[in-house]
Amino acid sequence: MSEFLASGRLAAVRTGVEGMRTNMRHTIKGKDEVIEQVLIALVAGGHVLIEDLPGVGKTTLAYSLARSMACEFSRIQFTSDLLPGDVTGVAIYDETEKTFVFKKGPVFANVVLADEINRATPKTQSALLEVMDRARVTVDGETHAVGAPFMVFATQNPVDYEGTFPLPESQMDRFLMRLHMGYPEAADELEILRTARTSYDAIELNPVITHAEVRHLQETAAQVFVEDTVLDYILKLVAATRTEAEFKAGISVRGGLALRTAAQARALVNGRDFVLPDDVTELVAPVFTHRLAMLRPPGDALEERRAVMATLKRIVGAIPLPT
Repeated sequence: MSEFLASGRLAAVRTGVEGMRTNMRHTIKGKDEVIEQVLIALVAGGHVLIEDLPGVGKTTLAYSLARSMACEFSRIQFTSDLLPGDVTGVAIYDETEKTFVFKKGPVFANVVLADEINRATPKTQSALLEVMDRARVTVDGETHAVGAPFMVFATQNPVDYEGTFPLPESQMDRFLMRLHMGYPEAADELEILRTARTSYDAIELNPVITHAEVRHLQETAAQVFVEDTVLDYILKLVAATRTEAEFKAGISVRGGLALRTAAQARALVNGRDFVLPDDVTELVAPVFTHRLAMLRPPGDALEERRAVMATLKRIVGAIPLPT
């Protein structure tokens, strides 16, 4: 029996994860797969980008996650006139103290909703690069740590919409996953019409997990065992994207590490202390699609995303699973 099983840590993990899943299902109807992927990203310590049409529940999903784990929630509405200091904070001169005092921006929270992130200019988008990578902000040469745990939950409309700025590759690479919600099924939407409130901040949820327990989940996920044959399988998937003629460029080293980390988190969320090949294959699409671009892209962003996913599906099907 493994150390995790012997110590009962997996049982505690399952209790925390199931509590959050149940809580989020109260407000997000019929989207169990999306909820599962968000929980995986949280346990992996990663950030999530959801690209979808307005009004399908992206903000509600982020708010429900924050309320489920008793964390501070902050929402930033990205617009074309938003400045980097509006995100990170600014140093303001204090007449009383005769010195500059740092005033924290909305990024100093545990769950930060970057709403319609692609409506801000690239300069403002880049204000998130350091904090998403290192969980800290540097302003005027001084470094300030943000909350722990820390998760950016960004939404964006299709980039073909008027007044949007496509996220640069360096920004996209900071997201562990890109997810898609879509419209709910008819029965689920009927239930939403019966019970849902129009304002997400009117949602009442009781926290089911503490800050310390979330940190424990993330630390435990980093210790989930990955056998060498599974690591070799991940490397083959990464290498295949680099030699694929249809892609402009392949998956980076950061992208390969992201897939391994996400697979470890998925194993833990499903009550295991070891990674299976299925943990890898189920996460290839959400972890890789936003890191890839077609050499000859189709007419719009949606078509390109479908083309990337189709090519990835072909790559996954061509590489034998480890035994």
